[in-house]
Amino acid sequence: MGHITSKNYFSLQKRLDRHAQGAPESESLYKILEILFTAEEAARVSLLPIMPFDVKEAAKRWHLSETEAGKILNELASKGLLLDMNNQGTQIYVLAPTMAGFFEFALMRTDGRFDRQVLSELFYHYINEEDDFVAKALMQKTPIARALVQERSIQIKDQSEVLDYERATHIINSASHITVGTCYCRHKMEHLGKVCQAPQDVCLTFNAAAESLIKHKIAKQINKEEALAILDKCVDYGLVQIGDNIQNEVNWICNCCSCCCEALLAYKKIGYRRKINSNFQAQIDSKKCVACGVCVSKCPVGAIKIIDGQATVDTDICIGCGVCERRCGAKAITIERRKKLVMVPLDSFERCVINAIETNKLQNYIFDNYGLWTNELLRHLVGILFKLSPAKFLIANRQLKSQFLKVLRKTKTSKLYSELSQH
Repeated sequence: MGHITSKNYFSLQKRLDRHAQGAPESESLYKILEILFTAEEAARVSLLPIMPFDVKEAAKRWHLSETEAGKILNELASKGLLLDMNNQGTQIYVLAPTMAGFFEFALMRTDGRFDRQVLSELFYHYINEEDDFVAKALMQKTPIARALVQERSIQIKDQSEVLDYERATHIINSASHITVGTCYCRHKMEHLGKVCQAPQDVCLTFNAAAESLIKHKIAKQINKEEALAILDKCVDYGLVQIGDNIQNEVNWICNCCSCCCEALLAYKKIGYRRKINSNFQAQIDSKKCVACGVCVSKCPVGAIKIIDGQATVDTDICIGCGVCERRCGAKAITIERRKKLVMVPLDSFERCVINAIETNKLQNYIFDNYGLWTNELLRHLVGILFKLSPAKFLIANRQLKSQFLKVLRKTKTSKLYSELSQH
């Protein structure tokens, strides 16, 4: 590479790439990391566990006192590079992923801490022009994002079948903390002269992630009524709700346009090979359709075309957002529930396990931070493995082979084996 990079940043890139999401090597990425992390921070963060940890673990890995380690961790959290959370009275930290994570937080903040013009140009090159990050990180087999159907498009006959995690309103109403921040995607495009006119202060974050952003003044705390008003405004504007692909403790909902949104652009760029759809799809009544073409122009992923004077939906491409139904003046479009429902991971932990299996990185999670995992967490992990489909469990078994069994044996707890046998 032409750019001279400190070995500390090479180590940090390798640490980020051990995460299931990954951070493929690139000169653009090294330049991004050099802006966000000092060389000393890069060296220290490269030693941190993938899974959540406390100050004691960081101090041990860094060979520092807990007081010294705590100051460094709090500085990293104030920059939005770590998330810090309170877990039953214990301060817990986790290195935020690249996306949705510290890439967004760097542009979300308005205090001038980072050069957002330079970062925007580097992010655009790394994500929009290069291919590795989009293919490996944004569009995994089990994606980090999923579309949320616009609830006013759901028919009465389907209302009783809609699950809580499928409703953006439920995600908002059940959140413990909520923030609103600047949309990373449109703000980045603004610095490149490519931005559309959609509103920018509409990026919603929830629960523990929001609590950390509030603490460090990276995003503005709002109440549930304000969040619902933002949702309504974005639905009326024709934006797509793309949310965290988990059922419980959802971390974020973005209000996306087709021209700027990383998830939608990535979906189209890789040829729709990875699914980010909701459990709904558009259906057009040929008797009502007047072939005006409005739905074609409004569909965020190009799933609708006019063929032989008739609007036609490609249901393999359709993400089931409901935007087309809201814009159809002829009322020819209905949003139908899919017969085959999408599997949505229970929580962030389960999604990480599934992603790690799919990317051959599960061993990184087990061995990287084993010393801090309690028996309860190990049971959680193994329980998830046993609940996976036979095909995915076989993948995990092939990856870990005897090494995973060796880790279990190291626990030397008959209680663990007893509980495992009950799965």
